[in-house]
Amino acid sequence: MGFGLVLVVTALVGRALGVHQDETRARLPPLPAARTPLGLPARDPPFDADEERAAVLGLRLFFDPLLSSDRSVACASCHDPNKAFADSLSFSSGVAGRRTTRNTPSLHNRAYGRHFMWDGRASSLEQQVLLPIENPLEMDLALEQAVARLEADASYRADFERAFGSGPRRELLARALAAYVRRQLSGDSPVDRFRAGDSEALSDEERAGLWFYESRGGCWRCHSGPNFSDEDFHNTGVGARDGVAEEGRAAVSGRAEDRGRFKTPTLRGVGLTAPYMHDGSLASLEDVIEFYRVGGKPNAQLDPELAPIEMSADDARHLVAFLRALSR
Repeated sequence: MGFGLVLVVTALVGRALGVHQDETRARLPPLPAARTPLGLPARDPPFDADEERAAVLGLRLFFDPLLSSDRSVACASCHDPNKAFADSLSFSSGVAGRRTTRNTPSLHNRAYGRHFMWDGRASSLEQQVLLPIENPLEMDLALEQAVARLEADASYRADFERAFGSGPRRELLARALAAYVRRQLSGDSPVDRFRAGDSEALSDEERAGLWFYESRGGCWRCHSGPNFSDEDFHNTGVGARDGVAEEGRAAVSGRAEDRGRFKTPTLRGVGLTAPYMHDGSLASLEDVIEFYRVGGKPNAQLDPELAPIEMSADDARHLVAFLRALSR
């Protein structure tokens, strides 16, 4: 059982036994330090005391199954801190065992995001964090009911007053959860230390993988920048059937050319987040690399950047080593 699920069970048991809220809170993981790790640009706006108070409340909310209709599922049920805030399933389970329709993405470095959800339907973290609460396949709780539950809890009323000077409200629930997610920063990996001048930070295999990534592999075309994502949408053919792509970004934009396009995920922590792709269809990093080696999966809207890559078995092995170095 992942760390997130352990905490959810702990919260449920605590409620059943009448454990004092302070004791339950003591079982939560610590809030990450308000600092920007090596390899990432400075936060803009920077961390401040207001966000700190909001993030403390967001931490509690993130691990509390109170926000699901049957009080069985929390945000952490699918976004496990031990798995780069993702999970190990193709599709996660929501309330009553309902299966979601998208693979759980990592929450690392969402502070730098421009689009949220695989199809980009949310334009801010404040919008995104509320969507799973109301989604009938996930937490299945109307936001009005979620706020009512928080208002009925004296300790939550006190926490909202402490964070915002106000009782629970929909927009404050969003602000608290978003503030917590923004604290999940992933950097200071061996790759970052190597790029900062530490020539011993990467092994020979990892350096060869970085070279391939930045040269013949062309991986940087989509997985670019300090977060190893262009925050854009691409059709790689994942999920295409008989040459027809899934709707993808087109469901949001309404543009036919966006059919099959999904957001580029960060590669930070990627060694912890298998299975891969928006549908969880590729079980390992080796599978992902083979998928791109052959140029993705053909369909009418396949991204023009996708083409077969000349890659030896050693190249593939080195590339896996490099990607795993982004997860340490």
